[in-house]
Amino acid sequence: MLVMAVINTRQIRIPRNGRDVDASVAVLLPVRNECANIVDLVATLKDQKGISDLKFYFLDDDSEDDTAELLKREIAGDSRFSVTSGSALPEGWLGKPWALEQLRSKIKAEYLVSIDADVRLTPLAISAAVNLLIDQELDFVSPYPRQIANSFGERMIQPLLHWSWLSTVPLRYAEKSGKPSFAVANGQFFVVRESALTSISGYSAISASVLDDVELARTLLRNGFKGTVADGVHLATCHMYSSWAQVKAGYGKSLWAAFGSKFGTFVAISFLFITGILPLLAMFAGIQFGLFALEFVIISRIIAARLSGAKFLDTFLHPLSATLLIYLILYSWIAKGKVQWKGRTV
Repeated sequence: MLVMAVINTRQIRIPRNGRDVDASVAVLLPVRNECANIVDLVATLKDQKGISDLKFYFLDDDSEDDTAELLKREIAGDSRFSVTSGSALPEGWLGKPWALEQLRSKIKAEYLVSIDADVRLTPLAISAAVNLLIDQELDFVSPYPRQIANSFGERMIQPLLHWSWLSTVPLRYAEKSGKPSFAVANGQFFVVRESALTSISGYSAISASVLDDVELARTLLRNGFKGTVADGVHLATCHMYSSWAQVKAGYGKSLWAAFGSKFGTFVAISFLFITGILPLLAMFAGIQFGLFALEFVIISRIIAARLSGAKFLDTFLHPLSATLLIYLILYSWIAKGKVQWKGRTV
Protein backbone atom coordinates (compact mmCIF):
# COMPACT_ATOMS: atom_id res chain seq x y z
CA MET A 1 0.00 0.00 0.00
CA LEU A 2 2.69 2.50 0.98
CA VAL A 3 4.89 1.39 -1.91
CA MET A 4 1.96 1.67 -4.32
CA ALA A 5 1.18 5.20 -3.13
CA VAL A 6 4.80 6.25 -3.67
CA ILE A 7 4.97 4.67 -7.15
CA ASN A 8 1.65 6.15 -8.26
CA THR A 9 2.59 9.60 -6.99
CA ARG A 10 5.65 9.48 -9.23
CA GLN A 11 3.95 7.88 -12.25
CA ILE A 12 0.44 9.35 -12.38
CA ARG A 13 -0.23 11.20 -15.61
CA ILE A 14 -0.14 14.99 -15.18
CA PRO A 15 -1.77 17.19 -17.83
CA ARG A 16 0.60 19.98 -18.82
CA ASN A 17 -0.22 23.36 -20.27
CA GLY A 18 1.29 23.12 -23.73
CA ARG A 19 0.41 23.81 -27.34
CA ASP A 20 -2.98 24.94 -28.53
CA VAL A 21 -5.52 22.27 -29.50
CA ASP A 22 -6.52 22.41 -33.16
CA ALA A 23 -9.24 19.76 -32.93
CA SER A 24 -12.92 20.47 -32.19
CA VAL A 25 -13.91 20.07 -28.54
CA ALA A 26 -17.44 20.04 -27.12
CA VAL A 27 -18.15 20.40 -23.40
CA LEU A 28 -21.32 18.67 -22.20
CA LEU A 29 -22.96 20.18 -19.13
CA PRO A 30 -26.17 18.65 -17.82
CA VAL A 31 -27.55 20.76 -14.97
CA ARG A 32 -30.44 20.29 -12.55
CA ASN A 33 -31.25 22.64 -9.67
CA GLU A 34 -27.85 24.33 -9.90
CA CYS A 35 -28.69 27.97 -9.12
CA ALA A 36 -25.87 28.13 -6.58
CA ASN A 37 -23.28 27.10 -9.19
CA ILE A 38 -24.31 28.61 -12.52
CA VAL A 39 -22.65 32.03 -12.24
CA ASP A 40 -19.22 30.72 -11.22
CA LEU A 41 -19.47 27.77 -13.61
CA VAL A 42 -20.14 29.93 -16.66
CA ALA A 43 -17.37 32.31 -15.63
CA THR A 44 -14.81 29.49 -15.39
CA LEU A 45 -15.89 28.19 -18.82
CA LYS A 46 -15.65 31.62 -20.44
CA ASP A 47 -12.02 31.82 -19.25
CA GLN A 48 -10.97 28.66 -21.11
CA LYS A 49 -8.07 29.14 -23.52
CA GLY A 50 -5.91 27.13 -25.89
CA ILE A 51 -8.64 25.56 -28.06
CA SER A 52 -9.65 27.25 -31.29
CA ASP A 53 -12.88 25.28 -31.76
CA LEU A 54 -14.46 25.02 -28.31
CA LYS A 55 -18.21 24.93 -27.66
CA PHE A 56 -20.25 24.54 -24.46
CA TYR A 57 -23.56 22.70 -24.50
CA PHE A 58 -25.87 22.97 -21.49
CA LEU A 59 -28.94 20.84 -20.94
CA ASP A 60 -31.39 21.91 -18.26
CA ASP A 61 -32.66 18.65 -16.80
CA ASP A 62 -36.09 19.82 -15.65
CA SER A 63 -34.75 22.09 -12.91
CA GLU A 64 -37.20 23.08 -10.19
CA ASP A 65 -35.37 26.33 -9.38
CA ASP A 66 -34.23 29.25 -11.55
CA THR A 67 -31.31 27.40 -13.14
CA ALA A 68 -32.55 27.81 -16.73
CA GLU A 69 -33.27 31.54 -16.43
CA LEU A 70 -30.00 32.25 -14.67
CA LEU A 71 -28.08 30.24 -17.25
CA LYS A 72 -29.59 32.10 -20.19
CA ARG A 73 -28.75 35.41 -18.54
CA GLU A 74 -25.11 34.47 -17.91
CA ILE A 75 -24.37 33.21 -21.43
CA ALA A 76 -26.27 35.91 -23.31
CA GLY A 77 -24.37 37.09 -26.38
CA ASP A 78 -21.69 34.39 -26.28
CA SER A 79 -21.98 32.20 -29.38
CA ARG A 80 -19.83 29.46 -27.84
CA PHE A 81 -22.69 28.54 -25.50
CA SER A 82 -26.04 26.90 -26.12
CA VAL A 83 -28.83 25.76 -23.81
CA THR A 84 -31.49 23.14 -24.45
CA SER A 85 -34.22 21.69 -22.28
CA GLY A 86 -34.16 17.98 -21.56
CA SER A 87 -36.93 15.62 -22.61
CA ALA A 88 -38.77 13.21 -20.34
CA LEU A 89 -36.70 10.50 -18.71
CA PRO A 90 -37.24 7.19 -20.58
CA GLU A 91 -37.71 3.92 -18.74
CA GLY A 92 -34.40 2.26 -17.94
CA TRP A 93 -32.41 5.51 -17.80
CA LEU A 94 -31.08 7.60 -14.94
CA GLY A 95 -30.97 11.38 -15.13
CA LYS A 96 -27.33 12.16 -15.81
CA PRO A 97 -26.65 9.50 -18.48
CA TRP A 98 -29.86 10.49 -20.28
CA ALA A 99 -28.94 14.19 -20.18
CA LEU A 100 -25.46 13.44 -21.53
CA GLU A 101 -26.86 11.20 -24.27
CA GLN A 102 -29.30 13.90 -25.40
CA LEU A 103 -26.40 16.31 -25.77
CA ARG A 104 -24.05 13.80 -27.41
CA SER A 105 -26.59 12.81 -30.05
CA LYS A 106 -26.81 16.40 -31.32
CA ILE A 107 -23.11 17.31 -31.28
CA LYS A 108 -20.30 16.81 -33.77
CA ALA A 109 -16.82 17.19 -32.25
CA GLU A 110 -13.64 15.14 -32.11
CA TYR A 111 -13.40 15.27 -28.32
CA LEU A 112 -16.19 15.38 -25.75
CA VAL A 113 -15.69 16.73 -22.24
CA SER A 114 -18.21 16.29 -19.44
CA ILE A 115 -17.94 18.58 -16.44
CA ASP A 116 -20.08 18.76 -13.31
CA ALA A 117 -21.66 22.04 -12.26
CA ASP A 118 -19.66 22.24 -9.02
CA VAL A 119 -16.29 22.10 -10.81
CA ARG A 120 -14.10 25.17 -11.31
CA LEU A 121 -11.33 25.13 -13.91
CA THR A 122 -8.05 26.92 -14.45
CA PRO A 123 -7.94 28.73 -17.83
CA LEU A 124 -5.95 25.99 -19.62
CA ALA A 125 -7.59 23.00 -17.91
CA ILE A 126 -9.53 21.63 -20.86
CA SER A 127 -6.73 22.15 -23.39
CA ALA A 128 -4.20 20.49 -21.06
CA ALA A 129 -6.48 17.47 -20.55
CA VAL A 130 -7.14 17.07 -24.28
CA ASN A 131 -3.43 17.40 -25.05
CA LEU A 132 -2.64 14.66 -22.52
CA LEU A 133 -5.12 12.35 -24.22
CA ILE A 134 -3.65 13.09 -27.65
CA ASP A 135 0.01 12.88 -26.59
CA GLN A 136 -0.43 9.55 -24.79
CA GLU A 137 -2.63 8.14 -27.57
CA LEU A 138 -5.48 7.48 -25.15
CA ASP A 139 -9.19 7.25 -25.82
CA PHE A 140 -10.28 8.77 -22.53
CA VAL A 141 -8.73 10.53 -19.58
CA SER A 142 -10.25 11.60 -16.28
CA PRO A 143 -8.33 14.38 -14.51
CA TYR A 144 -9.18 14.00 -10.81
CA PRO A 145 -9.95 17.48 -9.40
CA ARG A 146 -8.87 18.71 -5.98
CA GLN A 147 -11.79 18.05 -3.67
CA ILE A 148 -12.79 21.00 -1.52
CA ALA A 149 -13.78 19.64 1.90
CA ASN A 150 -14.69 22.12 4.61
CA SER A 151 -17.01 20.42 7.09
CA PHE A 152 -15.72 17.64 9.31
CA GLY A 153 -17.80 14.98 7.53
CA GLU A 154 -16.45 16.04 4.14
CA ARG A 155 -12.87 15.98 5.40
CA MET A 156 -13.25 12.45 6.74
CA ILE A 157 -14.57 11.02 3.46
CA GLN A 158 -13.44 13.02 0.42
CA PRO A 159 -9.65 12.56 0.85
CA LEU A 160 -10.18 8.88 1.69
CA LEU A 161 -11.64 8.21 -1.75
CA HIS A 162 -8.57 9.75 -3.41
CA TRP A 163 -6.26 7.67 -1.21
CA SER A 164 -8.20 4.47 -1.85
CA TRP A 165 -7.26 4.24 -5.53
CA LEU A 166 -3.86 5.97 -5.24
CA SER A 167 -2.68 3.35 -2.75
CA THR A 168 -4.19 0.23 -4.33
CA VAL A 169 -4.42 0.54 -8.14
CA PRO A 170 -1.18 0.22 -10.16
CA LEU A 171 -2.04 3.12 -12.44
CA ARG A 172 0.57 2.74 -15.17
CA TYR A 173 -0.01 -1.03 -15.38
CA ALA A 174 -3.76 -0.44 -15.39
CA GLU A 175 -3.36 1.95 -18.31
CA LYS A 176 -1.33 -0.56 -20.33
CA SER A 177 -3.37 -3.66 -19.46
CA GLY A 178 -6.79 -2.16 -20.14
CA LYS A 179 -8.42 -4.36 -17.52
CA PRO A 180 -11.89 -3.03 -16.55
CA SER A 181 -11.32 -4.13 -12.94
CA PHE A 182 -8.60 -1.47 -12.67
CA ALA A 183 -10.81 1.35 -13.93
CA VAL A 184 -10.53 4.63 -12.02
CA ALA A 185 -12.48 7.68 -13.17
CA ASN A 186 -14.22 10.76 -11.88
CA GLY A 187 -17.22 12.11 -13.76
CA GLN A 188 -16.54 15.60 -12.45
CA PHE A 189 -14.06 16.00 -15.34
CA PHE A 190 -14.00 13.37 -18.10
CA VAL A 191 -12.54 13.64 -21.61
CA VAL A 192 -13.27 11.05 -24.31
CA ARG A 193 -12.77 10.66 -28.04
CA GLU A 194 -16.12 10.99 -29.77
CA SER A 195 -15.31 8.01 -32.00
CA ALA A 196 -14.70 5.77 -28.98
CA LEU A 197 -17.88 6.86 -27.26
CA THR A 198 -19.95 6.40 -30.41
CA SER A 199 -18.58 2.90 -30.93
CA ILE A 200 -20.10 1.78 -27.60
CA SER A 201 -23.44 3.39 -28.49
CA GLY A 202 -22.79 6.51 -26.46
CA TYR A 203 -24.13 6.87 -22.96
CA SER A 204 -26.80 4.23 -23.61
CA ALA A 205 -24.10 1.76 -22.56
CA ILE A 206 -24.40 3.13 -19.01
CA SER A 207 -28.05 4.23 -19.10
CA ALA A 208 -28.98 2.82 -15.69
CA SER A 209 -25.64 3.20 -13.92
CA VAL A 210 -25.63 5.26 -10.72
CA LEU A 211 -21.84 5.28 -10.90
CA ASP A 212 -21.76 6.48 -14.48
CA ASP A 213 -18.12 7.66 -14.52
CA VAL A 214 -16.48 4.42 -13.43
CA GLU A 215 -18.92 2.32 -15.44
CA LEU A 216 -18.17 4.38 -18.57
CA ALA A 217 -14.44 3.81 -18.05
CA ARG A 218 -15.04 0.08 -17.52
CA THR A 219 -17.16 -0.15 -20.66
CA LEU A 220 -14.59 1.65 -22.79
CA LEU A 221 -11.79 -0.58 -21.48
CA ARG A 222 -13.93 -3.68 -21.99
CA ASN A 223 -14.29 -2.69 -25.65
CA GLY A 224 -10.56 -2.35 -26.22
CA PHE A 225 -10.10 1.37 -25.69
CA LYS A 226 -7.34 2.89 -23.57
CA GLY A 227 -7.60 5.44 -20.82
CA THR A 228 -6.59 6.46 -17.34
CA VAL A 229 -7.20 8.71 -14.39
CA ALA A 230 -4.86 11.70 -14.22
CA ASP A 231 -3.73 14.22 -11.63
CA GLY A 232 -6.16 17.09 -12.07
CA VAL A 233 -5.45 18.86 -8.78
CA HIS A 234 -3.78 21.80 -10.52
CA LEU A 235 -6.45 21.99 -13.23
CA ALA A 236 -9.72 21.87 -11.35
CA THR A 237 -11.44 21.99 -7.99
CA CYS A 238 -14.77 20.54 -6.95
CA HIS A 239 -16.89 21.21 -3.88
CA MET A 240 -19.39 18.37 -3.99
CA TYR A 241 -20.95 18.63 -0.54
CA SER A 242 -21.26 21.10 2.30
CA SER A 243 -22.53 18.88 5.13
CA TRP A 244 -22.57 15.31 6.42
CA ALA A 245 -26.19 14.96 5.28
CA GLN A 246 -25.15 15.73 1.70
CA VAL A 247 -22.17 13.37 1.95
CA LYS A 248 -24.48 10.61 3.15
CA ALA A 249 -27.02 11.16 0.38
CA GLY A 250 -24.37 11.59 -2.32
CA TYR A 251 -22.49 8.42 -1.54
CA GLY A 252 -25.61 6.61 -0.39
CA LYS A 253 -26.98 6.65 -3.93
CA SER A 254 -23.91 5.13 -5.56
CA LEU A 255 -21.44 3.32 -3.29
CA TRP A 256 -23.32 0.05 -3.59
CA ALA A 257 -22.27 0.01 -7.27
CA ALA A 258 -18.69 1.18 -6.75
CA PHE A 259 -17.05 -2.21 -6.28
CA GLY A 260 -18.63 -4.23 -9.08
CA SER A 261 -20.45 -6.84 -6.98
CA LYS A 262 -21.37 -7.90 -3.45
CA PHE A 263 -18.08 -9.75 -3.26
CA GLY A 264 -16.26 -6.60 -4.35
CA THR A 265 -18.09 -4.71 -1.62
CA PHE A 266 -16.99 -7.33 0.92
CA VAL A 267 -13.39 -6.93 -0.24
CA ALA A 268 -13.61 -3.13 0.06
CA ILE A 269 -15.06 -3.29 3.57
CA SER A 270 -12.43 -5.85 4.58
CA PHE A 271 -9.70 -3.60 3.19
CA LEU A 272 -10.98 -0.62 5.17
CA PHE A 273 -11.28 -2.71 8.33
CA ILE A 274 -7.79 -4.20 7.99
CA THR A 275 -6.12 -0.88 7.18
CA GLY A 276 -8.15 1.41 9.41
CA ILE A 277 -9.73 -0.37 12.35
CA LEU A 278 -7.76 -3.56 13.00
CA PRO A 279 -4.40 -1.81 13.62
CA LEU A 280 -6.06 0.42 16.22
CA LEU A 281 -7.65 -2.57 17.94
CA ALA A 282 -4.28 -4.32 17.93
CA MET A 283 -2.65 -1.27 19.53
CA PHE A 284 -5.24 -1.23 22.31
CA ALA A 285 -4.60 -4.94 22.82
CA GLY A 286 -0.90 -4.23 23.32
CA ILE A 287 0.20 -5.79 20.02
CA GLN A 288 3.13 -3.75 18.73
CA PHE A 289 2.49 -4.69 15.11
CA GLY A 290 -0.70 -2.64 15.25
CA LEU A 291 1.28 0.56 15.78
CA PHE A 292 3.65 -0.20 12.90
CA ALA A 293 0.76 -1.07 10.58
CA LEU A 294 -1.10 2.12 11.43
CA GLU A 295 2.04 4.19 10.88
CA PHE A 296 2.48 2.75 7.38
CA VAL A 297 -1.16 3.44 6.50
CA ILE A 298 -0.99 7.01 7.80
CA ILE A 299 2.22 7.67 5.84
CA SER A 300 0.41 6.53 2.71
CA ARG A 301 -2.46 8.88 3.62
CA ILE A 302 0.02 11.74 4.03
CA ILE A 303 1.45 11.02 0.56
CA ALA A 304 -2.05 11.07 -0.90
CA ALA A 305 -2.88 14.26 1.01
CA ARG A 306 0.16 16.03 -0.45
CA LEU A 307 -1.04 15.10 -3.93
CA SER A 308 -4.70 15.91 -3.38
CA GLY A 309 -4.38 19.01 -1.22
CA ALA A 310 -6.16 17.42 1.77
CA LYS A 311 -5.50 18.62 5.32
CA PHE A 312 -2.40 17.03 6.84
CA LEU A 313 -3.81 16.55 10.36
CA ASP A 314 -6.90 14.75 9.07
CA THR A 315 -4.73 11.85 7.93
CA PHE A 316 -4.19 10.89 11.58
CA LEU A 317 -7.93 10.27 11.90
CA HIS A 318 -7.75 7.48 9.34
CA PRO A 319 -9.43 4.88 11.62
CA LEU A 320 -12.44 7.18 11.97
CA SER A 321 -12.49 7.86 8.22
CA ALA A 322 -12.43 4.13 7.49
CA THR A 323 -15.24 3.49 9.96
CA LEU A 324 -17.41 6.22 8.43
CA LEU A 325 -16.81 4.95 4.90
CA ILE A 326 -17.75 1.42 5.94
CA TYR A 327 -20.95 2.88 7.37
CA LEU A 328 -21.66 4.71 4.09
CA ILE A 329 -21.09 1.54 2.04
CA LEU A 330 -23.51 -0.45 4.21
CA TYR A 331 -26.01 2.41 4.20
CA SER A 332 -25.81 2.56 0.40
CA TRP A 333 -26.80 -1.10 0.11
CA ILE A 334 -29.62 -0.72 2.64
CA ALA A 335 -30.98 2.47 0.99
CA LYS A 336 -30.44 1.26 -2.59
CA GLY A 337 -33.04 2.84 -4.86
CA LYS A 338 -34.49 4.98 -2.06
CA VAL A 339 -32.08 7.92 -1.77
CA GLN A 340 -33.35 11.39 -2.67
CA TRP A 341 -30.93 13.31 -4.91
CA LYS A 342 -31.72 16.62 -6.62
CA GLY A 343 -35.44 16.00 -6.24
CA ARG A 344 -35.37 12.45 -7.62
CA THR A 345 -35.28 9.02 -6.04
CA VAL A 346 -32.12 7.19 -7.06
